Amino acid sequence: MTTIVEQPSGGMTSRPKSRTWGVVRLQFTNKQTFVWVPVVVLGGVWLITLIIYWIVSPSGANSPMYSGGSQAPLWYFAVVGAQAMNLTFYFSQAMSLTRREFYLGSLLAAGISAVGISLVFVALGLIEQATDGYGINGYFAYLPWIWEGGPLAAGTIYFVLTMLWFVLGFWFAIVKNRFGSLIVAVSLIGIALVLVAGAAWVSFNRAWPEVWMRLVDAQAIGLACWALGLTVVFALGSYLTLRRLTS
Repeated sequence: MTTIVEQPSGGMTSRPKSRTWGVVRLQFTNKQTFVWVPVVVLGGVWLITLIIYWIVSPSGANSPMYSGGSQAPLWYFAVVGAQAMNLTFYFSQAMSLTRREFYLGSLLAAGISAVGISLVFVALGLIEQATDGYGINGYFAYLPWIWEGGPLAAGTIYFVLTMLWFVLGFWFAIVKNRFGSLIVAVSLIGIALVLVAGAAWVSFNRAWPEVWMRLVDAQAIGLACWALGLTVVFALGSYLTLRRLTS
């Protein structure tokens, strides 16, 4: 319900709408970042994957062919996060928007875009199930491990991973603006070294079979819950960093 306030001149006007939604509209003024490029990336990888399937097995494969190409838009959302920060933050400050409003509006814009791309992912998976992999037993979006909980679970997993990469890209863009490219490079190298050290420890202890077994037992929806927890932690960290960013 719209609240009407009276102006000194006697005129009537509406109270300003939510400034957070204003940030959402600000982010979507550049539809290429949040809409068209993710769609083009997903559609392009989907087309390339089908062409490869037709070349490899033009009459259809005896065993199902699976592709990990549907994860391509997930990686791109790290770029979306960085662009959402770099292209609009200082402009939002010139509009007297608070960092909290900018942050929440940017997350909401990313959530809307992630829901859209997740729906496309689910639609492709359902089409692949209905057509036996486009008639050639080739699957792009339908991966049994991801879809074992049904389309709702598959869409949720895709959404969570999309938001995880967005938040990471957003955070690294904040770190770059606050501390410079050198710190970003050092941070990325540090993360890579930690991952390599973890892999080395598993290899030295010959624990890879146990690791893979635990991953299988956790199931996709369980790993998505872990990813959601990481997303919340990274989102909090990025917000705290943004609060200290000078405009």
